[in-house]
Amino acid sequence: MSYKIVVDSCCELPGELLKDSRFVRIPLGLDVGDYQILDDEAFNQAEFLKKVAECPKCPKSSCPSPERFMEAYNEPVDHVYAVTLSSHLSGSYNSAKLGADLYREKYGEKQIHVVDSESASGGETQLALKLMELEEAGLSFEEIVRQIESYRDSINTLFVLDNLETLRKNGRLSGVKALVASTLSIKPVMAGDKGRIVQKSQTIGIKKALSKMAELAIAEVKNPEERKLIITHCNAPGRAETVKEQILSKCKFKECIIMDTRGISSMYASDGGVIVTT
Repeated sequence: MSYKIVVDSCCELPGELLKDSRFVRIPLGLDVGDYQILDDEAFNQAEFLKKVAECPKCPKSSCPSPERFMEAYNEPVDHVYAVTLSSHLSGSYNSAKLGADLYREKYGEKQIHVVDSESASGGETQLALKLMELEEAGLSFEEIVRQIESYRDSINTLFVLDNLETLRKNGRLSGVKALVASTLSIKPVMAGDKGRIVQKSQTIGIKKALSKMAELAIAEVKNPEERKLIITHCNAPGRAETVKEQILSKCKFKECIIMDTRGISSMYASDGGVIVTT
């Protein structure tokens, strides 16, 4: 069966898949004061981070329209899947769902399934790559839907950021009750919990925070030899490599992928942020 995997632009794709015809990447919008861009293939991380550092206003994002998703679904394929940011963090999931309804109203029935990643960045990547794996294995649409929803529930997302202000000012830390990060030296280790952000731990200094994140990733993963370790970072390749070495020295994965963040993930992770999904 032919298929298409539609992802919003918070999903980081490995370089070899960026132009793969099986994937469609739909950009969210990015606003930093008067600087407005789409998170598409023209995104320049260095320029964006410079604009964020210079602007007194908090950067914001805007989700794609339902019509944009509807257009992406209009492909001559048998199965279509969409993977979006957590519905607790963005309106992208609702747009993707409404886009499926609009498609059916305009073009008729089609096998379309929208997955709320309950995560972001590498968490979306995990799902996109799993969908490709399941489709290439020749499974039925119904079986793939069942397996991908179960797989989504098994994904662990952890992250350490130098700066939590963008998340805080955009109301994304409402579920964090015990966050203590009033000084630069205190670094919380955060996680996704059913699509919401929670605090798992906190340390003094970024090195200890990264090590704690690696420890938690090892402790929480099940059957790592069957899974991918995906590390995404915002302009912090050295930190990503350190976390990779710490995890792989004690836990063997089927594959490890390290990627720099694109626009939306860069906005929320901020310069220096590292995200681990297993």
